[in-house]
Amino acid sequence: MHIPLWLVLFIAILAPKTEALVVGGGGGGFGKTSTKKRNRNSTPRRKHERDDESNKSWNTINNNNKKKKNNNAPVLDKWGLPPPTVDDIFPPLPPNTELKPATKTNYTLSEIQACLQEYIDLQLHRSFDEQGTEIVSTTNTQQQRLMQLHLLHESPPVLRIDHFLSPDECHELQQLATTPCENCVIRVESPTFPGAVSQRTSTSWFAQYAAVPRFLAKAHFRLHIPLAHMEEPQIVRYRPQQLFSWHYDEVTPHALHNGGQRLMTLLVYLNTLEKSGGTLFRDLRNSQKEPLCLQPQQGSALIFFPAFQDGRPDDRTLHQGQAVVAADGEKWIVQMWIHQHDYQAALPPGNLQMSAMGPIQQVAQQYGYDIVEGSNGL
Repeated sequence: MHIPLWLVLFIAILAPKTEALVVGGGGGGFGKTSTKKRNRNSTPRRKHERDDESNKSWNTINNNNKKKKNNNAPVLDKWGLPPPTVDDIFPPLPPNTELKPATKTNYTLSEIQACLQEYIDLQLHRSFDEQGTEIVSTTNTQQQRLMQLHLLHESPPVLRIDHFLSPDECHELQQLATTPCENCVIRVESPTFPGAVSQRTSTSWFAQYAAVPRFLAKAHFRLHIPLAHMEEPQIVRYRPQQLFSWHYDEVTPHALHNGGQRLMTLLVYLNTLEKSGGTLFRDLRNSQKEPLCLQPQQGSALIFFPAFQDGRPDDRTLHQGQAVVAADGEKWIVQMWIHQHDYQAALPPGNLQMSAMGPIQQVAQQYGYDIVEGSNGL
């Protein structure tokens, strides 16, 4: 039987739309998805409001829980690991490590030299008598106070030399740092660099060797350090709250090509601080079994040895420059490291040890030093 086309269209229009939409779904879903969507669209507005309030409540609870978790959660680094502690970076010394505090106040020169046998040869007998007092020629025209040598710790050895620099020499070095002088010094801020294991906040001035002849003359003619082994002298200022946290003075392996290892630290305090800014050694003790800490005294030199004479680092010399408190104002030091071999300075540009030879010999004559005997190693 032939049914006219107009009749087919008329029946299709009048037929009810029942389960066809449910089976077909919407947008690739099954029937339940489409049904759920249809039911959700037919939900009264009040239900939406209740859902909003419920969501807000749950969000508030979740946020509070997150805050509680954050307050109690450990601090993690960018890899999700706990940050290293001081003991991780600077492990405690093994229990059997040799540590010998000073057992008395006054040591003879022979006793001091016996403690230095494994370290750089300072030939102290040429500059100090058996009581550790400086030997000066009668031609000394400066009438400075005589240096006095002290042993603060036996093993590893730590030395102090009183009156290494005079008050005038200390002021002269401070003025050199703060007074404009073409190519005499170069100023470098000393912040803590990313990835550094120690925190340092200070300002340093790297000096031309020829600009600090008095300091170098005493280092060379009193301690008999070869001029060519001297690193650039640094004048350093610490303002209130500034410090240099735990660190070693040894150089890293990649820097050994320039002069080898640092064998000695020579640090001279340019001003006196009463309450802060001391140089503290973590593992060393004084004769009273207290932590070994040297308080800044104007003109006093601190000497210790980051490595043995053969270049092996001595981890017992871990130390820090303590923070300066406001009551003390500023802390000023001049420091220099002594290397195993000839060292080439990096700052300021063109800085050469040999440029200081003439100036330090003139100073040596003024101070009555034996130039002929002391000139070895210039």
